[in-house]
Parts: sequence; C-alpha cells; structure tokens
Amino acid sequence: MTRSDSTDSTADDLTFTPSGTESPLPPPVHRLSPLPPSSISKARPPSPLRLNSLPPEVKEDFRPTRQQVQFDASDPLSDDEMSDRPSMHRPTGLQSHVPLLAEDKRENAGRNRGRPEGLASRQHSFASHRSTFRSRSPTYAQPEDVVRRKYIYASFFLVLSLISFVVQTETAVYIQHELHWNKAYCMMYLTHGSWVFLWPVQLAIIRVQKRKLSWPAFWRRHVTLLRSTAQMVQSQDLHAPSSPVLNKVSPWPYMIKMTAFITTFLTMAGGSWYVAVDLTSPSDLTAIYNCSAFFAYVFSIMLLNDKLRLDKAVSVGLAIIGVFVVAYGDKDDSGSGSGDEEKKGFGTKLLGNIVIGIGSVAYGFYEVLYKRYACPPEGCSPGRGMIFANTFGSMVGLFTLTVLWIPLPILHITGLEIFELPSRRAAGLLAISTLSNAVFSGSFLVLMSLTSPVLSSVAALLTIFLVGITDWLVTGKPLSAAALSGCALIVVAFCMLSWATYKEMKEEERKREEEEDKVLEMSDEGEELEEEEEDELGRRRASLSSDG
Repeated sequence: MTRSDSTDSTADDLTFTPSGTESPLPPPVHRLSPLPPSSISKARPPSPLRLNSLPPEVKEDFRPTRQQVQFDASDPLSDDEMSDRPSMHRPTGLQSHVPLLAEDKRENAGRNRGRPEGLASRQHSFASHRSTFRSRSPTYAQPEDVVRRKYIYASFFLVLSLISFVVQTETAVYIQHELHWNKAYCMMYLTHGSWVFLWPVQLAIIRVQKRKLSWPAFWRRHVTLLRSTAQMVQSQDLHAPSSPVLNKVSPWPYMIKMTAFITTFLTMAGGSWYVAVDLTSPSDLTAIYNCSAFFAYVFSIMLLNDKLRLDKAVSVGLAIIGVFVVAYGDKDDSGSGSGDEEKKGFGTKLLGNIVIGIGSVAYGFYEVLYKRYACPPEGCSPGRGMIFANTFGSMVGLFTLTVLWIPLPILHITGLEIFELPSRRAAGLLAISTLSNAVFSGSFLVLMSLTSPVLSSVAALLTIFLVGITDWLVTGKPLSAAALSGCALIVVAFCMLSWATYKEMKEEERKREEEEDKVLEMSDEGEELEEEEEDELGRRRASLSSDG
C-alpha cells in the first residue's frame, strides 16, 4: 500500500500498487527542466490502482488486515514435481554473473582495438546482440555409435526371424505333404495377408511401454512420428519434417503407390516358389531361389549406389557356393525323392527352373526396392526405423487382403487351383504357419531397414542350416558331409559380409559427420565475412560522419 505522489484531487486516496508493476527501466530525464540528482528516484513511480474507484466489497478485500497468504492443501503437485520446476528467483551462485557470451565479447573486444570509442561501442553492442541469435549454425545431434545400436537391434531380429522361419517351413511342409492341403496361391495369400497384424501388435507393445501417457497424447505422438518418418522416406531427407514446404505435402499417397509397387514383386517372388515346387526338384528349387542374394547385390549397386567391394562380392559368392553344395552335394543319397524326380521330364524341370529363376530375381529386386523407396534415409534413429518398418509391413498385408484376393475365384473357375477349406488339424497348423511368417517378415523388414538388403539376403541363407538341424532332430536322419560343409560356407560368408557391412556403415557415418562439419565451417565463415562487411560499413559511416 502506498500513497500517490500525484497532485490531483485524489492525492490523499489510499492506493494499492500490484507487485511487479514497477518498471525496470531508469527514470526519464527531462533535459528542458533539469532536476538535481537527489530529486530523481531510483525507480519510476508505480502505477496506482485507487481503491476509492473500486466497489466497496472489492475495496474491503484490499485492506491490510485482509491481506493474508493462504496455501491450498489440495494442490495436485507433489514436492518432487515442484522441485523439478525451475526457480523463479535470480541465481545467486558463483557463476551467476558470468556472461554467457564472454567468448564472443573477448573476440569482439580484440576486433575493436584501434577503432574510435563510439564506433567500437556501437559495434560491440551490435555484435553482442547478433551473437545471441547467430553464434553458430544449428546441428542435429545423433546418438553416439548409431551403427553399433543398429547391429544390436538387428541381431535380435535376426535370431527372431530365423526361429520363426524354421517354424513356418516345418508347418508348411507338413500341411502340404502329410495333410495334402496343397493350395499354393491360397497359402501365399494367407501368409502375406497376416502381415496386417504387425502394426496393431507393435502399437499395443508401445502403448504398454508408454502407459503413463493419456491415449490422445500417445496417439497424437505416434501419428506424428509415422507422418514425419513417411516424409523422410518420400524425400530421402532427414530434415524433411522441419521444411515448411515439404511438411505441407501429405506423404501417404506416395506410400500407397510404393506399397502397391513393392507388393507386386513380393507376390511374384512368393508365387513363383509355390508354383515351382511341383515342377522342379527340391535341390534346384533351393539353389536357384537362394541366388536372390546375388541379385540383391547387383540391384543394390544399380539403385542404392553401393560400391563394388571385393570383400562383399567374395562373401556373396561364397554363400551361393555353399547353397549349391547343400543342394547338389548329397544328390545320390536322396532316397524317397529320386522316384519323383525321375517322373519329371526335362521340359518340366526346365520350366520350373525358369519360374523359380524369375522368382529369385523378383525377390532380390523386391528387397532393394523396399530399401530404396520405403525405408528412411541413413542417419535415422533405429527405433524410428523399426516402427516404420512394421507399419509398412501392415500396409503390405492390407493391400494383399483387399486386392490380391481377386485371383482366387479366377483360379477356382479355371481349375488351376480348386479352393477347399482345410481340415481342423490343417487349419490349426496353417494358423501357426501364417503367424510365424508374419513374425519372420516383420523381423526381416526391420533387418533390411537397419542394415542392407545384401546382408539380409545372406542372413536368410542361415535358415538352410537351421532347417537341416531341425529335420535331424525330428526325423533322426543326420546331416551329410556335403550339407555340413555347405552350411559352414554359408556361416563363414555371413560373418565376412557382416564385418564388411559394419565397416562400410562406419565409414559412411564418418563421412556424414565430416560433411556436416564442413557445412558448419562454411556457415561460420560466411557469418564472419558478414560481420567483417558490417564492420567495414560501420567504419565508412564513422569516417563520413567525422568528415561531415
């Protein structure tokens, strides 16, 4: 409570001055009527709120006897939450008065030596204000050792994909050979359609991890993450979400087109395998189809601008040699399958080999297309890449269920594949097989997103060894020497390719960091040139003013 210093008729009225209304600026000095320094107060007069102008009930609340501070005991904030809030008082530590721009001030002080005092002070003031806004170009910090984190995640999904593939293969073979429900296209339609469950399951897992968030906030964050990642995929630029031009463009039409395009080649590859099963021998089927690793490497050089490296080429070639050793090394020991192979003529086997060869090329092309047009660019965080990979897998499953059912009635009418409902036992195993394929495919998409299509293709060849071990445990028939040697070649090739890919990713990461440093240095040099030009302009103005 203060009394007004004004000289009007209400000078004796009791006034109330709200705290915080005092101006931090110095009091105005009138040059026409100078006053002695003692008559100038250190702060400007407060802005009074006169109580006589207020209603009586409001005036009563502002009386000194009524001014008591009360605390609400029902405050929802706990002591821990309040302690996390920043203090409202000015810091009083040892470094509280150290200027944040001390280094810039020292640089400007050295730069202003030998200049007129007034010009130097103006230049120093301008530079200090300038440095608060443009001291350095912004940088986008990346987590430390991103490549190592990617390999840790990729290792987990590799193990998961291998286990799920073994389960899918064993159940699918049992359904076709033992239960005699051999519906190639229908099985492919169900297995690829099961991918639609990838995103809902992933969403449920993330929701459990983020259960403290409210559902609207959680959903808004998830949709924003998917949209920003899709913008990165469309533009192949990590900073696309922050661009005002690219941020206005919806990425979902592009993702729908890419989903249809990539799913077409995936369907060609999967359908060719089911068609070629009854046309060619299992050894030819295994050897030719797994040559997709070689085609993935070729298409990576063409579309992903990968370099032709000797270590990667040798690793891919060694893996393919291992596949041929497994497929043809113990051909004389094939007892039950020899009669069926003799019944197949040369023309039938040739047709089957051509079909599975087309499927091998299509599968390698599908892997590279997915990496090129449906994965975020290098430098994206592993978590974001995994989330978007499963989301794209659900888009593939949704496209399969809504579009690729059309050939089913056509195949039924033409008699190429008569549709029949499976038995109860076959239906149960079919559900296990389709869900296992969904787990394998989701893990494989994540693996390709985090590493490369070539490494993922060679990693898929490890399933040959695991399936052989599983057959040994189930049937009791041990692996032959050729199978063991071929699997050993595949394992060695995978280890060599993993190390080569790891070194390549580390080199690319180091190059990106060097390029970012060069960009920052160029921007800093540009800012220094601008400051020098402004200093020169200031000197010219000062010289002109002194001459005038």
